[in-house]
Amino acid sequence: MNSHLTRRSLLKRTAAFGGACAGYSLMDRLAPLLASPSAEPHPLRALQPHFRPRAKRVIMFFLTGGMSHMDSFDPKPELQRRDGKSYRGKDIIVGSPWAAQPRGQSGLEISDLFPHVATMADDLCLIRSMHGDHGDHFEATLHMHTGSKGDALPGIGAWVSYGLGTENTNLPSHMVFAGKKPYAGAQVWDSNFLPAYHQGVHLKPGREPIPHLRPQSDNPPALQAAELAMLKRLNQQHLDRRGDSELAARMLSFETATDLQRLAPELFDVNRESARTLARYGVKSGDQSSFGWQTLVARRMAESGVRFIELIDQGSSGNWDRHSHISGNGPLAEKVDRPMAALIHDLKECGMFDDTLVMCTTEFGRTAHGGTNRGRGHHARAFTCWLAGGGVKPGMAYGSTDELGMEIATNPVHVHDFHATILHLLGLNHERLTYSHAGRDFRLTDVHGRVVEDIVA
Repeated sequence: MNSHLTRRSLLKRTAAFGGACAGYSLMDRLAPLLASPSAEPHPLRALQPHFRPRAKRVIMFFLTGGMSHMDSFDPKPELQRRDGKSYRGKDIIVGSPWAAQPRGQSGLEISDLFPHVATMADDLCLIRSMHGDHGDHFEATLHMHTGSKGDALPGIGAWVSYGLGTENTNLPSHMVFAGKKPYAGAQVWDSNFLPAYHQGVHLKPGREPIPHLRPQSDNPPALQAAELAMLKRLNQQHLDRRGDSELAARMLSFETATDLQRLAPELFDVNRESARTLARYGVKSGDQSSFGWQTLVARRMAESGVRFIELIDQGSSGNWDRHSHISGNGPLAEKVDRPMAALIHDLKECGMFDDTLVMCTTEFGRTAHGGTNRGRGHHARAFTCWLAGGGVKPGMAYGSTDELGMEIATNPVHVHDFHATILHLLGLNHERLTYSHAGRDFRLTDVHGRVVEDIVA
């Protein structure tokens, strides 16, 4: 005889044999716990913004390691003219391996490193005067995601989820594709002191993007639903007595996981897309991991109501951090270039471009100089990010750097200003989006930040 009695077998036996005492069985006692909980406002329900938004959702690309602005979206002819010459008697000037030319009707200069994105120049808003506070990967990655100066704080995706909720409560509000974790790891999508259900759901490209999501064959849906209903009742009783953000998040995670069991297979199944769309993203038959597949699924998530989606291209090694042979960035660009351009094209075609904010960021830029190995160093004083759709002016470059790309010449945009502008486009006032913790009100922008009004359409 099997002496092991599991929770599942207990429910089965009780349902079948629930022995009565004066007609009152154990199942009668469990009934209130198994009943569906009373309807309450969903914690991730859509919330009203502070004012009319230009964008309803965000798709964020993060290029790990510090993409070189002067080799991509802020080309510098002077580097070519002075290639190999001494820089302050220490290093040498390193010319770019990629030619650049004006693109589209806007005439934005973009290098051949991103040939597909370059075809979308008239839809891009380049911010060529970005600057941050850190030249270290870990701190700069946190800075770009959380606005912090090295401390762990909620990421921008968590703040957007906190401020706006989601358009589809059957799915998480904040999802992050990352085959390998970037510098600072999961802290970049953490909710920290915000309610834990605002943290990003990590998707690892492959055959099982969300581990352990598939239903177990020995757990029928009806029994799973009964188990979860009872668990929710017990958790709710505890929550009502003591209050616990982590418990509230776990409770919501059970509900979301159940919905994902039903919805995720369809979201991840890009075979439903046309052959033309798959080719545009560079997705081949059976592909479940390429950056093209990730970007296409991100578009499907945006269509399904997910509020904030981030795609991180590389982990903390083998990335854009080229201290030698800057030409090695070619394969990294090839990986992301076609999918990013395809996303813009796709959003325009399906009518979502105007209210979807697409942004491409990195933690800092690179220096104009390096050693004889023709690499570039870290450079936080000047770099480039770009935006598209979602209420930004298309076909423009805001700000500029000097002839070598080392110093900002006009219209500096700090990371805090960048964050304030993103929130503004979503209808959120960065000074009003606050959360009280440890005796003070916290903001994504801390006590800084200004909206860059000149790029708002």
